[in-house]
Amino acid sequence: MSTDLLSKLDIRYPIIQAPMANISSAALAAAVSEAGALGSIAVGAMTPDAARAAIRAVREKTGRPFQVNVFTHVPAQADAAREAAWLDWLRPHFERFGARPPAGLTEIYGTFVTDDAMCEVMLAERPAVLSFHFGLPPQEKIDALKAAGITLFATATSLDEARRIEAAGIDAIVAQGIEAGGHRGVFDPQAPDAALSTVELLQQLHGKTSLPLIAAGGIMDGAQIRTALHYGASAVQMGSAFIACPESSASPHHRSLIAGGAQLETELTPVISGRAARGIVNRQFRDVGAPGHPPVPDYPIAYDAAKQLHAAASAKGNQEYSVNWGGTNFAQARAMPAAELVAALVAEMQA
Repeated sequence: MSTDLLSKLDIRYPIIQAPMANISSAALAAAVSEAGALGSIAVGAMTPDAARAAIRAVREKTGRPFQVNVFTHVPAQADAAREAAWLDWLRPHFERFGARPPAGLTEIYGTFVTDDAMCEVMLAERPAVLSFHFGLPPQEKIDALKAAGITLFATATSLDEARRIEAAGIDAIVAQGIEAGGHRGVFDPQAPDAALSTVELLQQLHGKTSLPLIAAGGIMDGAQIRTALHYGASAVQMGSAFIACPESSASPHHRSLIAGGAQLETELTPVISGRAARGIVNRQFRDVGAPGHPPVPDYPIAYDAAKQLHAAASAKGNQEYSVNWGGTNFAQARAMPAAELVAALVAEMQA
């Protein structure tokens, strides 16, 4: 199965650099793809025009295949009362920096589920791989993308989600364990989450689906790649491992946290964006997410508030409200050029 997937993707190694919004630059994706793995960019937070430009920026740097990722969440439901209560909860944090909360919040970006213009961009640009996170788009979009020759991935955190992905005609499943940094790819954020580890999820899915499995969550070195392959993965998708690469768009603060990360922790929280996501713990987690907080607005409306609070703090030189996504093993990230990291991972995997 691993050989089949590598052949389908036209890559040499079973390593995929995860698409990470505001981290996965064109330079990073191109360097990974040039090294024989699969580079990726994330365009879910972009406009269709910006997504087109991002795809073309990668193509200017490599002729190799790469992955493009979009968000497929259920459209947000605005709730003025809930959003007002949330902004009132955040008021003391804004006031620390001499700022006021915004008068209201907006859905700062849309979803591929309803964004027909974004779908048209993908049909026109035809990236080698298009991946879905948070669920699946309408079947007619899936069928059109497949007819255009695009390989499709979708994230699953459970057997039920994996079966829905297979039934929709997707080509491969990104099996996301609870260790993964960034947003959980659950289809329904209100449903119970079994919170399976990457290995537990692989064990649950292996033999229950005919689709190739791409393991994601907590994988930082070649030995962990071997473990994932042993448990039925055809490839791995690694995000935190690539954040410290010089080609990534990670902020200096994010890089400093990784460099000194042995003493830091990650947690999952919904209070930053409105959906559960794992990042490096700071005041966004501890104080904004303190017990007794009111209901969090829908994703990504809540993210509007978090970004504005970070901007207010950052303007005063404070990074305590920054958002630094990372998996449980983020501190193992190596600050080396992406091509060198791919080579190191391959050597470790083959040792």
